[in-house]
Amino acid sequence: MAANTKQLATLDELFRAEPDRLSRLSHEIAGLYFDWSKTHLDQAFIDAAIQRAEKMGFAAARDALFSGAVVNPSENRPATHIAERGSGAPDEVDLATARRQRMRALVDAVEAGAFGDVTGILHIGIGGSVLGPHLLVDALGRASKLEVRFLSNIDGQAVDDAVKALDPATTLVVVVSKTFTTAETLANMEAALGWLREAGVEDPEGRLIAVTAAPENALDAGIDETRILQFGEGVGGRYSLWSAVGVSFALALGWDAFEELLEGAAEMDRHFRFSDGGANVPLLAAFADRLYVEDRGCQSRAVFGYDERLRLLPFYLQQLEMESNGKSVTTTGKPVDHPTAPVTWGGTGTDAQHAVFQLLHQGTVLVPVEFVAVRESEDTQAPEHHRQLVLNAFAQGAALMQGRASDDAQRAYPGNRPSSTILLDRLDPRTLGALIAFYEHRTFANAVLLGINPFDQFGVELGKQIARQLSEGADEDALDASTRALIERAGL
Repeated sequence: MAANTKQLATLDELFRAEPDRLSRLSHEIAGLYFDWSKTHLDQAFIDAAIQRAEKMGFAAARDALFSGAVVNPSENRPATHIAERGSGAPDEVDLATARRQRMRALVDAVEAGAFGDVTGILHIGIGGSVLGPHLLVDALGRASKLEVRFLSNIDGQAVDDAVKALDPATTLVVVVSKTFTTAETLANMEAALGWLREAGVEDPEGRLIAVTAAPENALDAGIDETRILQFGEGVGGRYSLWSAVGVSFALALGWDAFEELLEGAAEMDRHFRFSDGGANVPLLAAFADRLYVEDRGCQSRAVFGYDERLRLLPFYLQQLEMESNGKSVTTTGKPVDHPTAPVTWGGTGTDAQHAVFQLLHQGTVLVPVEFVAVRESEDTQAPEHHRQLVLNAFAQGAALMQGRASDDAQRAYPGNRPSSTILLDRLDPRTLGALIAFYEHRTFANAVLLGINPFDQFGVELGKQIARQLSEGADEDALDASTRALIERAGL
């Protein structure tokens, strides 16, 4: 899979040369239809990619993931998020099940009135402690009786905006931090407590629910043991929505919805675990990713949700893909010999068509595009709204592939531009769980093909360390002149 120097067949040529192309490159799993036929994957490339996967030990790495073996060597940990869905080492699955029952007991207690009247939830965290639950609630929570707001940014304006729609007398505050030492999260927790106190709420600490892998730190922060939900050390933040980190979703949508989410993910787990080669959809998607990053030099990948309920999907995938695979060394610490993760970006439906699709169709930068659409709508508008929305998604894929010749160069479309499409039968907890698990396994497959560790994220630490040192009064002379001048100009 080295850089390809020969002229590759166009998409039109591939369809003409491969009568079975659509059937080979499209699959249906757990209420999701995947179509990779409008990519430049041909059988020769897929065969070479399968050989690469075998050489890189894909089957053994997958077995290690599902058996609960160490797959995060830099931190000497397994990745136990799949145990939350019923796979992995038996002891991890049992522990996840027990913790889930504790989570359910708390959800049941809230619904039974143990916290009094509850009309809202303020969910505080950062990164994976927020992005996954926020995606879930935004996508599926429109019928919820609870007002759920999410707070991650330490910006005071973010705090003001998050609490504006909430009644402090009837709001629960869910604080999520793996270590319960995250500076931004703890600062926002204190701001939330101040908001409750100023509103005259008795025992504001009693309105807090902590979700953490370090319960002792939550206890030290003054949160009662009965309101602490625990998840495992092996559950990374960006893979954590399946654990107690998803409690806000369970409170908003009900326990049955949370269980359906897990079952949808488990269906995708079974597919990924027991399918091989080009029939394994996350692996096939990783093959396409490698083709465009390595052979075509693409430095970004665009994802567009053609459904307003999926507007947060690109933001969620940014962390999942770039924090996982934005690495430059292998699991043994040696420099990688291939480009790793591209930049993930995207937007929502027809809005994006009027913003960025000019570049996608006629620009000089090649960007693989992914469309995610939903066959059935649940809005209250005339069906023609949804029909036009989904037709636009399909039309954009066709236009990227076909292009259009013109004697006027300004109006010519080169075509031969790749896209993939994921079509959900409907958007519900099961299909959304399967979709997110697909992206997780695709990320893992890419990491195996590259020989990198997708489960650590040391790259996020340095800037935070310097900020903490400056906040604590560290000597600014060690900084560059530009940073010193900025600090002085801002009056810090």
